[in-house]
Amino acid sequence: MPDLLLLCLNFIRAGLFAFGGGLATLPFLTEMSAEHPDWFSRADLANMVAVSESTPGPLGINMATYVGYHTHGIAGAILAPLSLTLPSFLIVLLLAGLWQKYKNHETVRKVFGGIRPAAIGLILSAGFSVFLIALFPGYESFHGLFAHFDWKCALLFAVIMAATQVPKFKKLHPLVYIAAAAVIGIVFHF
Repeated sequence: MPDLLLLCLNFIRAGLFAFGGGLATLPFLTEMSAEHPDWFSRADLANMVAVSESTPGPLGINMATYVGYHTHGIAGAILAPLSLTLPSFLIVLLLAGLWQKYKNHETVRKVFGGIRPAAIGLILSAGFSVFLIALFPGYESFHGLFAHFDWKCALLFAVIMAATQVPKFKKLHPLVYIAAAAVIGIVFHF
């Protein structure tokens, strides 16, 4: 199977099962990096998250564009995000009419009541993955996890968190913190 088609199929799968927004695609990307290390590594994944969080637009789309471009150039940058959004587009298109008819039905409300906690669980899992990628780059399993601890990233995290709690700095736009962290990362070679 051609590599670009395989990339698209992976993003279609992520788009089909990643409930809860862009961070919910992170477990799928982690799996992709393990299955296809020639596409991107875990370190590349950490960079993708940083770039995607720092740029305007939906996180999942930004990450798909980044992976697509990184692996297949312009064609990948176009097809990967389209593949990610295709399942949602088709599902919404197919279910829009049914939603109007059944949105107040008890079973439908129960289904969505079950999906909400599952989506929260996926988002928490993705957040934990970002935490591990950021503070423990290069980890593969929990065995020997602290051998990969990045104290510079942990220190930067602590400084930014502390700064957001100081009343004088609390009102600063998040972009200021993102830019400051980017400059610090460049200067100190994170």
